[in-house]
Amino acid sequence: MDKEKKSYHFNITEVQDGKIQEVMNFNFGGHHDLAVMVKKLEATGMFSDKHSRELVIGLRLLHHVAKKYPDNEIIKAFAPALDAFKKSIKAKAGEGCGCSCEGK
Repeated sequence: MDKEKKSYHFNITEVQDGKIQEVMNFNFGGHHDLAVMVKKLEATGMFSDKHSRELVIGLRLLHHVAKKYPDNEIIKAFAPALDAFKKSIKAKAGEGCGCSCEGK
């Protein structure tokens, strides 16, 4: 399967005292289908649907930064634990999202 580029837009708002204020927004892309990944994790029943969404998004963002800065000393120290955690999730939820990097 080809690596089809997916693009997502994050718009983070804060609600305080009934007022909504935009805090930040950014685009995030890659070949992973976040919706498929969330559905697989939800299907395991390990986490609530809300927490499955949060975990998948958080892991994808963290993984993206780790790939961009592999020589950063903090990333180097954390990378083995991150990889082990991702493998553990994949073992329970199944491999990825149907993209070409499955099994890596």
